[in-house]
Amino acid sequence: MAYQQDFTHVTGSEPHRLRTRQILKAHPEVKKLITKNPMTMVWILACVSLQILMTYLVKDQAWYIILAAAWCIGAFPSHTLFICIHEASHNLVFKKPSWNVYAGIIANFPSLVPTAISFKNYHLKHHAFQGVHELDADLPDYWEAKLINNYFIGKAVWLLLFPIFQVIRTLRCLELAVIDRWVMMNIIAQIAFDAVIWYFWGWSALGYMGASFMFSVGLHPLGARWIQEHYLVLDKDQETYSYYGGLNLINMNVGYHNEHHDMPSVPWNNLPKLKAAAPEFYDDLKYHTSFVKLFFTFLFSQEVGLYSRIVRKERGRVGLDDTSIPDIQMAEQKI
Repeated sequence: MAYQQDFTHVTGSEPHRLRTRQILKAHPEVKKLITKNPMTMVWILACVSLQILMTYLVKDQAWYIILAAAWCIGAFPSHTLFICIHEASHNLVFKKPSWNVYAGIIANFPSLVPTAISFKNYHLKHHAFQGVHELDADLPDYWEAKLINNYFIGKAVWLLLFPIFQVIRTLRCLELAVIDRWVMMNIIAQIAFDAVIWYFWGWSALGYMGASFMFSVGLHPLGARWIQEHYLVLDKDQETYSYYGGLNLINMNVGYHNEHHDMPSVPWNNLPKLKAAAPEFYDDLKYHTSFVKLFFTFLFSQEVGLYSRIVRKERGRVGLDDTSIPDIQMAEQKI
């Protein structure tokens, strides 16, 4: 598959809502998988506590030890917390939406930058408008793809600075910009947490947490998650890919990405059950089994780069107020 100098442009709306309808029709029993998982809050508290403990343990260490600890240890709970923020953004932790907001804000603490609520606002539109460039902040910018291209150094820098690129992308999604009381609460709570860590343990402690977050979503095998989900590594036509490997424990099964997009109201612990209940919809799809292999494939393959994505103009019949619960809506309509 030769590398191309533009995104793959397609017609038609994103593919998952059609498959949602088909799955619910063929397997109505999967409606039982649509629920909440308050045990996710236990993961949040455990990972936040672990990061605070690690911060205390490394606060007086040399910078290279702090970076090594962040890469080898801190990246893992930090990545898990990012997945917990993702679960909270879909209201999959508690029944009350406001409780999910609080869960996301707490999970955000070790990341240092207040992103949990803004992530929710943009991420739900990624589901609703997958591949629509002006609404899907998961897509690289045109300038971003051209700048990084498929060069090893460029892709390594891109992964290292991935959170920065992600923030810049949101500037093009002007229709989705939201500043409300939840965003402000996230900002105030995060500043307070950062201030407490700095006051008691200093800049080294903040450096450990910041490095843990950057590695957890960037220049680390865990960063291959971003390539796994929608990059055309295995097939130039398949738009979404799942990952079935050992890191799904840390990933909280977000590797089951086709399944998640098909039924975003199913919590992480039930995604493997969805695949098992509807195998005919997933067994023929290509998937990844190794983040380490994918990490190095992305870095070194001349056939894979930031242009390896599908884009579309059609928004379907989805409104900007969509909250990405098509499975619940279709289930209620007795599809």
